[in-house]
Amino acid sequence: MMDEKIQKRYGDLLEVLMVLAFIFLVISIYVPVEIWKEEDYYANKSRFYMENVYQIEQFYKELLGDYNVDGSTAVQVVDAVRDSLMADSTFLDEQTLYLKSKSFTVNVPEGFDAEFDTTFGFRKTRRDTIQDTTVTLLLYDVSINRIDTVYIQKRELKKYQNDPNLREIVAETPMERVEAVTYYDTYMPDTNMLYCPLTGKPFDLNLSEDGSFRIASPIVDEYRERRYGIFSFKASNHGYIEDGVKSWDKR
Repeated sequence: MMDEKIQKRYGDLLEVLMVLAFIFLVISIYVPVEIWKEEDYYANKSRFYMENVYQIEQFYKELLGDYNVDGSTAVQVVDAVRDSLMADSTFLDEQTLYLKSKSFTVNVPEGFDAEFDTTFGFRKTRRDTIQDTTVTLLLYDVSINRIDTVYIQKRELKKYQNDPNLREIVAETPMERVEAVTYYDTYMPDTNMLYCPLTGKPFDLNLSEDGSFRIASPIVDEYRERRYGIFSFKASNHGYIEDGVKSWDKR
């Protein structure tokens, strides 16, 4: 009887150990995958920030003639110029920009606003339903020496009304069509992008003697965080951009 009780206890203990082993197996598979995803997330976000800051510096140089390693000033100036153009479309060529008791002489090229919106924007496509009207015309076609039937959109009708070859406007037919429209979901870069999203340290902005500009990740030694006691979140240097060349594209 005693042996049966002991065997039952061993059996129950074995079942518990098997359940625990299964749980540990699931954790050992699932948790590292999630940690790798998080590592990729921060690497991509860090590089996205660096790309934005590098583009801000390019715009700053276009406006003022040189880079500025004070990233906060560069971001504020470029954003302020875009805001000024939104308020006044004639804010072009040489202008004086006043920002926090400081003045900046900027040279704003035509098309700056469009370039800004496409640089700092996500390209998207939507499908719009267009209400339109098709007009049926009878036109004399000299090349074939006979009257031909032509279909146009109503907005094009004016250019045909004075055409001596127009014989008759036969019909106007309302119609509905679906059109693919490409647009940019624009955002404004901000000073938060000057900091590594993982460590909170500022990116390294450097202007060399030969005029080349570089922005680099502040991570020097491998960054680690303990997860669930036995796992580690790890991140190495997220790279740099120098004169438009991205280090992560070289791999």
